[in-house]
Amino acid sequence: MRPAPRSPPALLCCCSAGLLLLLLLRWRRWKGFWKKVEAARQRQEEGLDRMEKAVRSFREQHPSVNMVSILSLSLPELSRKLRDGSLPPEHVFYAYLGKALQITRETNCITEYMQESETQLQQARPPGKPGLLYGVPVSIKDSINCQGHDSTLGFVKNINQPMAEDSVLVQVLKRQGAIPFVKTNVPQSLISFDCKNLIFGQTFNPLLYTRTPGGSSGGEGALIGGGGSILGFGTDVGGSLRFPAAFCGICALKPTGNRLSKKGIISGIRGQKSVVAAVGPMAKDVESLALCMRALLCEDMFSLDSTVPPLPFNEEVYSSTQPLRIGYYETDFFTMPSPAMRRAVRETKKLLEDAGHTLVPFAPPKIDYVVDELFTRGIFSDGAAHLVDCFKGDIVDPNLKSQFNTYRLPALVKRILAIILKPIYPRIARDLSALCGVGSAKNLWDQHAAVAVYRTEFIAKWRKQRLDVILCPALGPAFNHGYAGKLFAATSYTNLYNVLNFPAGVVPVSTVTRADEEELKHYRGHYGDPWDKRLKEAVEGAVGLPVAVQCVALPWQEELCLRLMKEVETLSRGTRRNV
Repeated sequence: MRPAPRSPPALLCCCSAGLLLLLLLRWRRWKGFWKKVEAARQRQEEGLDRMEKAVRSFREQHPSVNMVSILSLSLPELSRKLRDGSLPPEHVFYAYLGKALQITRETNCITEYMQESETQLQQARPPGKPGLLYGVPVSIKDSINCQGHDSTLGFVKNINQPMAEDSVLVQVLKRQGAIPFVKTNVPQSLISFDCKNLIFGQTFNPLLYTRTPGGSSGGEGALIGGGGSILGFGTDVGGSLRFPAAFCGICALKPTGNRLSKKGIISGIRGQKSVVAAVGPMAKDVESLALCMRALLCEDMFSLDSTVPPLPFNEEVYSSTQPLRIGYYETDFFTMPSPAMRRAVRETKKLLEDAGHTLVPFAPPKIDYVVDELFTRGIFSDGAAHLVDCFKGDIVDPNLKSQFNTYRLPALVKRILAIILKPIYPRIARDLSALCGVGSAKNLWDQHAAVAVYRTEFIAKWRKQRLDVILCPALGPAFNHGYAGKLFAATSYTNLYNVLNFPAGVVPVSTVTRADEEELKHYRGHYGDPWDKRLKEAVEGAVGLPVAVQCVALPWQEELCLRLMKEVETLSRGTRRNV
């Protein structure tokens, strides 16, 4: 006999029970999610409390130590005093620990205090000649592995996943006598030039709290820009070192991709090879970056990671005083520079010419093609599938919502939207098309070949104009909060040099003036599309904030890049505008 059919009330009861069970499971899942967040924030706060107690204890025992004078020293001066014994490492460590605590209370830039740094400090008695960074406290970006500490990338699922060993970079720093003492905040996934996630929250610009410090190395930018660290390390796959440096008024160097080891450093998009990521230093001045590169380009770096070419720092190139032949451009004709950006390049060009260098107009070829087909289609060759997968089990940070929602659209929907938008907003349409990815292994190889062809074409143009280096804009001033996630296209000035894999650095040269702000009122951009409108809104109200320029050299010529940066810094130091 056939079983009697269930009555509607019975079916309703079963459905209700199933729905209730589903809601209960979901509630338990999110309860566990926020419990992990709460625990991470509690650990962060406990670390800051330990910092406060340690600093207070030191000051009580050493009331005569002049912390202000220590914090005023440049890294080369500090290093010299530490190595010759005229300044005890304890004095330096606790001076920076106290300042770092102050800056993070103001900007929320530190995610973890590495308490073992106090033990390392006590053991910092070198048996022989001390390393170049002996006794120097250094800060480390969240995504750079440190033994016993999380590398969260802003994802809740990565909480309580301590790393088994230090990255090669951190190992070399320690062998050079440096003391890693804090880890710093990042945006969720790192694929953003803001600095906010659901675990640790928003990091603020130390120069103006209504502004972002940039990203993804934003915690580093805020801490160093506020004076709470003298040397820090971040990563860069589209500008993630250079944005925070430009926004926070400090210097940064993105080296050639493999000049410094990336072993033990976690990428936001693992495995992609079209756009080259790099790890590099951030500091208040160029000489500090040079000292750092001298220290890191050593036998320890080359032996711990055999994929790093054994190229020691070339002092002769960095110290040369021969006039340079410098290519320059004020706009890439993809992202219209803000008035302050354009003025910064123009004024720096004049200073360099007056100093005896030759300045040559240079136009980077096919920037729209680079941004869409080489950078965007390259970094999202899989149609952003890997990045979307990274968010599974996590809540998307509100700052990334518009970005993320675009990534996860089906390829067919992206293509249809691109066709619809092409007559009205061609730049946005091209970007949507590029986000579809390459579609096959053959197409990926074609894409890699296209990058190589473009690099050859770019270098040929460089050689034809007999250039040594290039001077160009750096994005700025610092954006108002909430705009970075809506303006991925604004990375064009920096992502070009990740596609090319050229070393590039930024140097602050000026500040936004009232005249810049007045000129901004007439800003229309190159395309007159929503992205241009947002860029104008993003940089409004920035009088007094720093503006930087970008300096670029050919692959493996970090020393030449630093040499131009040093020249720019020296020449512009006496001409910084007061508002």
